[in-house]
Amino acid sequence: MTAPLISIQQVSKKFFEQEVLNQISLDIQKGEIIAILGKSGCGKSTLLNLVGGFEQPSTGQVLLDNQIVTKASKRCIMLMQNYGLLPWRSAQKNVELALEGEALSKIERQQRAQHYLKLVGLEDRLSALPSELSGGMQQRVAIARALAIHPEVILMDEPFAALDTFTRYYLQDELLAIQKEERTTILLVTHDIDEAIYLADRIFIMSPNPGRIHREIHVRSTKPRDRADSEFQHFREVIFNEFHFTQPQDTIEYNI
Repeated sequence: MTAPLISIQQVSKKFFEQEVLNQISLDIQKGEIIAILGKSGCGKSTLLNLVGGFEQPSTGQVLLDNQIVTKASKRCIMLMQNYGLLPWRSAQKNVELALEGEALSKIERQQRAQHYLKLVGLEDRLSALPSELSGGMQQRVAIARALAIHPEVILMDEPFAALDTFTRYYLQDELLAIQKEERTTILLVTHDIDEAIYLADRIFIMSPNPGRIHREIHVRSTKPRDRADSEFQHFREVIFNEFHFTQPQDTIEYNI
């Protein structure tokens, strides 16, 4: 196996005297989609912030492409529920904003922004303000903005949680299509078991107080997956039962 793109090595994190993460270790390969599942307060978002360089571990280290992560960079982009769009800028101008520090001409910024807005299906809404876009469209602008930077990793913290079910399903399919084309590595924090099963190559279930990796589950099946399939539903039940945390830490592989 090739060297991992991300390596989290014996990472613990304290805020003041409160330990929120304890001895987290996991490796992520380039092009994987990894889902982190766990109850509120188990440190999922903190783990994402450590990978992104927004926080530093109390002990242990996070490596990106074999380099220790010491600060945030455009190699690793965070995408959250809050779309973070400037209300006075159009969809295209919001994407271009992320490119202003790049060594690109004005025309090159415009072309790249238009390319990624087309990739997320918004080529006909380039001039629209955020107030003129639905929540799902705003999230697609945010995804286009993240992709336009050409990051190696996209960190997603409940990015679709505020959307209705059908919009969420649509964006999950869009994300899979884009990720297949761009080969971007994605680390996704979610409370949604179905979302984790549908999107992820591997799922890490965390236990709380302090946050630990309770179980790693490999999901080996082609994408997109059938949510109505009996094996999908069985797998959902297996993961749901894991939240009782009654079994010892282990790795499970399912072919669904």
